Amino acid sequence: MAPAAKAAAPGFNVGGIWTLYQSNSWNATLSVTQDAQGNLTGIARTGSASTGTIEQGFVDGSYISFVIAWNNGTKGRYIGSRGADGRLSGVTSQVGSSANQATWYTTWSF
Repeated sequence: MAPAAKAAAPGFNVGGIWTLYQSNSWNATLSVTQDAQGNLTGIARTGSASTGTIEQGFVDGSYISFVIAWNNGTKGRYIGSRGADGRLSGVTSQVGSSANQATWYTTWSF
């Protein structure tokens, strides 16, 4: 049996409160906790009454991935990376509807 591949250590910490901006004019404020292994948990809120829970989230090297399960029953998958300027950016898609996509970014540096 071959040894399991070892993930890269988290290269940055996204713990705290920050906003992500999407190309479809939709924004969310996230309150994120990151553990020593890079696993993410937390909540998300939009300007309206929508709230969500961060699921399946992790930071690995310069890569970030998480799913937000919204209170309306939809889920959004966010995949991205940390740029040289420390800001995050990537692509989001609705789980189960890959045609529903947008780009996203942060103005906060991590």
